[in-house]
Amino acid sequence: MQQTLQPSTLKPEQATSIHPIAAGEGWMHIVKKGEVFRITDLHGNQAVDTIFFNAERIEERYNAANTMREQGNVYITTGSEIRSNDNNVLLTVVADTCGRHDTLGSACSCESNTARYALEKRYMHSCRDIFLKALLDWGQGMDKRDQVCNINFFMNVPVNPEGGSNFEDGISEANKYVELRAEMDVIVLISNCPQLNNPCNAYNPTPVEVRIWSK
Repeated sequence: MQQTLQPSTLKPEQATSIHPIAAGEGWMHIVKKGEVFRITDLHGNQAVDTIFFNAERIEERYNAANTMREQGNVYITTGSEIRSNDNNVLLTVVADTCGRHDTLGSACSCESNTARYALEKRYMHSCRDIFLKALLDWGQGMDKRDQVCNINFFMNVPVNPEGGSNFEDGISEANKYVELRAEMDVIVLISNCPQLNNPCNAYNPTPVEVRIWSK
């Protein structure tokens, strides 16, 4: 699958709800089957770490391997089907003005801050911390075990011909967005990445916005 730029036909002012998410904050919300939600990179190069769950059965959730295998591509773009551990389609990407999104980099954590950067970075705020707080606040028995691999919307982790990858400067710009249609009732869990140590967000975490359109 080639990267596919596809603008939305939805009008922003007709969204049924708008949710600003500050840099370094989390957001957890149910999106109903048939609803469309848009994540907008307001200032450019902001990584938006995201996990999806089946709202009716939280044991079913986003699975990176199934998503990549079924589409034959490591990147997410227009037309991508976001698949679960049961290989069901959770969501479909219906519009994308960025072009591609990462499935490999996963979420930053105190361990990765230490391994990638320096021992003194261990206690810096991380997406794993944000995910965990949101899961515990949500309840339903969700906890650290529910932090599966995630999609990094707007993040640039290119794969080289040898199969390696690196975090690179972002390819997103201010007001680029990705839009997804829920194919079942899904719980969306977002960490608006607080990372200060790599160029995924130009070393400057910034706010993003989510808008939802009902059927």
